[in-house]
Amino acid sequence: MITCYLRYVIDPYKAKEFEHYARLWIPLVNRLGGTHHGYFLPHEGANNIALALFSFPSLADYETYRQKMADDAECQSAFAYAEETRCILSYERSFMRPIF
Repeated sequence: MITCYLRYVIDPYKAKEFEHYARLWIPLVNRLGGTHHGYFLPHEGANNIALALFSFPSLADYETYRQKMADDAECQSAFAYAEETRCILSYERSFMRPIF
């Protein structure tokens, strides 16, 4: 299993827009073969950092997801929403291997 860890720097004045964006992606990742573990939005501490975690059985399965995502109209709409609202300033993506 591989887990994708996304660390977002968001515009704190557009937290509601980012939350909408996050809610769009959870079912999309699940529909395209992943398991979304949720988004984690600012509450206490830094007001501009958000996280997301989702897993795939392997890195190859994640790459298949990326290919499907590129052709999926709902995914492209979600990306467009983020661009329109400019709620995401930057992000970092890392892949981790969980130990249970």
